Amino acid sequence: MNLKVLFFSRIILMCLLFNGCLGSASSSSETEPLKEEILIEEEGSILIEDSKEDVISIINKVNTYWQENHPNPGNAFWHVSAYHTGNMDAYTVTDNEDYFDYSLAWANKNQWMGAKSQNKSEWRYSYGETDAYVLFGDWQICFQTYIDLYNFSDEKDGSKIARAREVMEYQMSTNKNDYWWWADGLYMVMPVMTKLYKLTGNELYLEKLEEYLTYANSIMYDAESKLYYRDAKYVYPKHKSANGEKDFWARGDGWVFAGYAKIIQDMPDNATYKQKYINRFKDMAIALADAQQQDGYWTRSILDPAHAPGPETSGTAFFTYGFLWGINNDILDKDSYLPVAIKSWDYLTNTALQDNGAVGYVQPIGEKAIPGQVVNRNSTADFGVGAFLLASCEMYRFLEKQ
Repeated sequence: MNLKVLFFSRIILMCLLFNGCLGSASSSSETEPLKEEILIEEEGSILIEDSKEDVISIINKVNTYWQENHPNPGNAFWHVSAYHTGNMDAYTVTDNEDYFDYSLAWANKNQWMGAKSQNKSEWRYSYGETDAYVLFGDWQICFQTYIDLYNFSDEKDGSKIARAREVMEYQMSTNKNDYWWWADGLYMVMPVMTKLYKLTGNELYLEKLEEYLTYANSIMYDAESKLYYRDAKYVYPKHKSANGEKDFWARGDGWVFAGYAKIIQDMPDNATYKQKYINRFKDMAIALADAQQQDGYWTRSILDPAHAPGPETSGTAFFTYGFLWGINNDILDKDSYLPVAIKSWDYLTNTALQDNGAVGYVQPIGEKAIPGQVVNRNSTADFGVGAFLLASCEMYRFLEKQ
């Protein structure tokens, strides 16, 4: 990986200057240009030697390894479906038909459905892994990829998105608003609603998105820290980290940060709530940038690194995706946030990415940071690969714009 990130701090440069490492100056007039150069470098001089082709090679290395080692389509539950959101993005930037075919085979195997119950009277939205949990977001994230496959296909076969529309239109017809009771659900379902809005023009998708999100914010969002708890069980001070701090789970906030990026991208500029979501996204970016570790990753408990120390890839990849997406779409200031994204990209490609194409340091399926849980180079998972692909695709788009 040919990536160099050069950061020059005032302290280091002053030490070098006063120790003669930068050379001595015989007069103040000779010193002034040097000071100006130091200030420029101090603001953040970033050299990325990777080309677009380098990033495409990384995408292909990671995705080919995953697909070759997982030839059989899985079910449509959240963790498999989350991988496919990354696979669709990889298809977008590579035009590799194998990636399209892989998701198509998975969609066909699952009959373009999530949970398969046809009896609306039994549809539920608490946690559940059986076919009755049609309204549970972990069974709805698959609709994102079904809609993408529909959009990418020359022949528009309405049956591919029929179940997505049936489920979401039924859900919107109810008088309930507490469907999104856990942070992950914002990534699982918010983009489904904006994608269906783009397809149908039905404003109700955006209105209900705001209604459901307002409920989610009321139980999970911490206005002081500008981050999301995983769910109401983890709200401070009812729950605390091992060291008495607020316990924000990295992957949970990764789901949210990436989810906001996806819906902002889909919404028209004149959408009623778009600026509100942009502001929330920018607030999260500030908080996340402040919590980044020196080696580029975020720890599993974002504000208490000692709670579960060490690198974690899924949250870090979602954050990297969000930061790069924000920069690419002129929502986040490049000078302020590119150093953050480059540091995390360096972690992803030089620590998380293994020589064989596996993506390591992915915390296993769960809902919180667990002290003592082993997460190492051999720890991988489908959703972590999907997040890595999303980040890689945004890095490609960043380089494409330069």
